[in-house]
Amino acid sequence: MQLKGGNTVAKTDVINTTEELVKPILEDMKLELVDIEFTQEGANWFLRVYIDSPTGVDIEECGKVSEKLSEKLDKKDPIEQAYFLEVSSPGAERPLKKESDFNSAVGKNVHITTYEKIDGEKVFEGELLSFDGETVAIERKVKTKKQRIEIPYEKVASARLAVVF
Repeated sequence: MQLKGGNTVAKTDVINTTEELVKPILEDMKLELVDIEFTQEGANWFLRVYIDSPTGVDIEECGKVSEKLSEKLDKKDPIEQAYFLEVSSPGAERPLKKESDFNSAVGKNVHITTYEKIDGEKVFEGELLSFDGETVAIERKVKTKKQRIEIPYEKVASARLAVVF
């Protein structure tokens, strides 16, 4: 990524530094870090921090985290160009990034994509039945039948909760 002044900084450096700065804030507020994104949309850069708790988060908590993180970023900002800081809840279709996310999602509907095909497919949606650290087991409906699929954890490219209508 090219920054003003010709310096090249990896997105991972921005994400790692932001994580170091935000974790103590979240621990003090008894909140959880779900994800951090640093992305360009059009001409603008966005640093997005997604937070949550077992009871959910409200706009007030997001505002407090944003204010405290902004103060820390002013002192040790890993980003040279202008950007927008956004702190929010991950929403109803929360990404599943860590093993603990998968464990918390057992019994819920999930959407999973894999790096390579499993039984001829790369996209799976259904109820998360279990997760043992190595295998993600889901049950999905295929026409009128239920089908159990076991997906090796290392083959999961992305996963999120899925809202069913």
